[in-house]
Amino acid sequence: MALNMKQNAGLSRKAARSVSSRAPVVVRAVAAPVAPAAEAEAKKAYGVFRLSYDTQNEDASLTRNWKKTVKVAVTGASGNIANHLLFMLASGEVYGKDQPIELQLLGSERSKEALEGVAMELEDSLYPLLREVSIGTDPYEVFGDADWALMIGAKPRGPGMERADLLQQNGEIFQVQGRALNESASRNCKVLVVGNPCNTNALIAMENAPNIPRKNFHALTRLDENRAKCQLALKSGKFYTSVSRMAIWGNHSTTQVPDFVNARIGGLPATDVIRDMKWCREEFVPKVALRGGALIKKWGRSSAASTAVSVADAIRSLVTPTAPGDCFSTGVISDGNPYGVREGLIFSFPCRSKGDGDYEICDNFIVDEWLRGKIRASEDELQKEKECVSHLIGMMGGSCSLRGAEDTTVPGEN
Repeated sequence: MALNMKQNAGLSRKAARSVSSRAPVVVRAVAAPVAPAAEAEAKKAYGVFRLSYDTQNEDASLTRNWKKTVKVAVTGASGNIANHLLFMLASGEVYGKDQPIELQLLGSERSKEALEGVAMELEDSLYPLLREVSIGTDPYEVFGDADWALMIGAKPRGPGMERADLLQQNGEIFQVQGRALNESASRNCKVLVVGNPCNTNALIAMENAPNIPRKNFHALTRLDENRAKCQLALKSGKFYTSVSRMAIWGNHSTTQVPDFVNARIGGLPATDVIRDMKWCREEFVPKVALRGGALIKKWGRSSAASTAVSVADAIRSLVTPTAPGDCFSTGVISDGNPYGVREGLIFSFPCRSKGDGDYEICDNFIVDEWLRGKIRASEDELQKEKECVSHLIGMMGGSCSLRGAEDTTVPGEN
């Protein structure tokens, strides 16, 4: 397969696809058409992904069992989270050591050169499973035929910005990207939204992509689950692998509900191992929600590496069968859920999977009075967020009541 780079950022989608069909490329940045001499100079200047690789030249015994390449689009691809995640994806740690992968990286005009640098590092890493890397600034191009879309990029929160403002500004981004997914991505594309406020951003993307099943949209709450497992393990004096059935309910905000009621430690109910209910309710729950802020105070930076790990964990939970009796946390559409949460919200539930990329919401969790009250508070917040972005999802009559309200953004993850 010929690998080259084209600096043609303003090509129409039709023209770009035509170019792609004539000569498969590994890195393609789409920019305004340039003269042949200028294009040759651009190739000379960047010098990345211009090897030739043709599977027909390989011994058939080496390639006959290769799986079909999975196409993974990543937004915010030059950012800190992606800087950790992309190399995990390319190495086979996430989708499997026998799964070829193509990375389709989305950035902005400002980050174009940084994307080229990312592509160069991926090339230099010599990952045998990495079949192609493409880069671009047009989501309609970058999402082309994507099997997975990992939506990391989002506008950061500025000084004095309220949550309502953050919802509006990021909502506009995810409205555009949702429409791009709807037109360009695989019809069964799995979408994982990381950029915050991730639950409502996922809702906006979903509502603007009616051609993709609603069930395929996820908001990342796996980092919250991982943090909760860590805290239960520390409190009980057990290793974290002994913690199971650790669910996060609701919003990725400080109203999230880490569920110690149904969690297990070493196969026993967590409340039988940790008998301090005051600690569970008054220390454990806020400690999980505020962990990002505590990390920033210690280290001076946000949790990029652990976020990347949690994205990898979230994907593995969908492509690997869930262990019997266990669950994983993910924000999904609440339609038809067994817990009475109002429909039409992206809400984190305990889920399980057969490893086929699909999932089902677990229906056997105990919801006691304390847990129900906490779940209701997070549900109410998500409904208010939905009303704030009603104009972005085709919902009539919504109004935003979050202005001036208490800030519930998870610290360090705005």
